[in-house]
Amino acid sequence: MKTVLITGASRGIGRATALEFAKNGWQVAVNYNKSETAAKELCDEIAGLGGCAKVYQADVSDCDAVCRMINQVAAEFGDIDVLVNNAGIALTQGLFTDFADSDARRIFDTNVFGMMNCTRAIVPHFVNKKSGKIINLSSVWGIAGGSCEVIYSASKAAVIGFTKALAKELAPSGICVNCVAPGFIDTDMNAHLSKADIEAFCEDVPLGRIGKAQEVAESICFLASEDASYITGQVLSVDGGLV
Repeated sequence: MKTVLITGASRGIGRATALEFAKNGWQVAVNYNKSETAAKELCDEIAGLGGCAKVYQADVSDCDAVCRMINQVAAEFGDIDVLVNNAGIALTQGLFTDFADSDARRIFDTNVFGMMNCTRAIVPHFVNKKSGKIINLSSVWGIAGGSCEVIYSASKAAVIGFTKALAKELAPSGICVNCVAPGFIDTDMNAHLSKADIEAFCEDVPLGRIGKAQEVAESICFLASEDASYITGQVLSVDGGLV
């Protein structure tokens, strides 16, 4: 049985992805930072489906904590086959000139350096066995840029550049590195938006609706499957045709 480690898996896209992997027979390592109750409830739900999941607390921006988590997951599950770098934050929208340096650093610490920490810790495991898949979560704003979300957009653009470069570096070791770029998805990250805001945004989406976390999860699971064995260095947009 294969094992996937998903960072930031207690809610939103991470939660949907954990459930999708479990439904497909994978063992799931559920990482969380602060939402312990939600993470444990997710594991209980997976167990109720007949699956196997365990929770692992770690702040992905803490390199030492990440290394301990990776080693613990590998020891308890016997192996790790796929890493999904999903953990991410956006904070509030606002003009770039009004953004505090501390908030900008928080976003990059999680969205960029957190991804790098997890990847750096797991790559030796993958290189040793000449296989493995890394799937990073970017955003439509990492491709097109979002007004009043300059720092978030920059962090997600960095994810894309990292993905493309690392894919070339690790390909000789049989490791695939890809990226999923969700558009406007119905998660708690967008829960603050009013119905009018959502309707206005959907007018710009060719498919005319907000996306579902499940739809992103299915795309991630596809990239983790054998059906995607010849795909690496790619950005899969799940955005209803927005960009």
